[in-house]
Amino acid sequence: MSIAENLRATRERITAAAARAGRPGDAVTLVAVSKTFPAEAVREAFEAGGQTVFGENKVQEGIDKVPVLPDSLEWHLIGHLQSNKIRKALPLFGWIETVDSLKRAEQIDRVAGELALRPKILLQVNIGDDDAKFGYAPEQVRADLAPILALPHLDVRGLMTIPPIEESPEATRRHFAALRELRDQLAAETGAALPELSMGMSGDFEIAVEEGATLVRVGSSIFGARG
Repeated sequence: MSIAENLRATRERITAAAARAGRPGDAVTLVAVSKTFPAEAVREAFEAGGQTVFGENKVQEGIDKVPVLPDSLEWHLIGHLQSNKIRKALPLFGWIETVDSLKRAEQIDRVAGELALRPKILLQVNIGDDDAKFGYAPEQVRADLAPILALPHLDVRGLMTIPPIEESPEATRRHFAALRELRDQLAAETGAALPELSMGMSGDFEIAVEEGATLVRVGSSIFGARG
């Protein structure tokens, strides 16, 4: 199947999953994860498939791709952001989905102020307490949220997670439900809207949508297997 056909099939699956949860399909944004694929594949997804939102794991891939692609595309950084890459990342990525400490948030805020930018950010939560994953412990994100919300150059939009690898996609449901419940608690405690939940990838995005995802990060189902 072509990239455009894969996009169509993925969107149909998102719409069906949303309907099962009583949600409109347009409540979920598809972030097409183009990591390791060339700019030409992104262009095909945009021109043939109408896709406008893309995710990259590495700042360097953003440096290589963003300038040669249409300005109308929206870019999400979905990989860990090192402090020495912040100044390069912010002009490229309108969304930073992987903020995992108050210190990193403060660094991003400072550079964003210097560059006259206001990136949208998500706080990455290690909801499954997985030693192999970055992200806040749930109790720590609760402690840091208020000071992060006070940073003037950040638009705090919600939470993101990468759940532990489970034996079956269905087994990830409890992690997605836990992130949604945490978001609801934090919103109630702080009064912040926190409308976005970025959760779900190619193997489990339908379950994530059923549990409230507003952003799903899908790569291989769209672009094919990575080498």
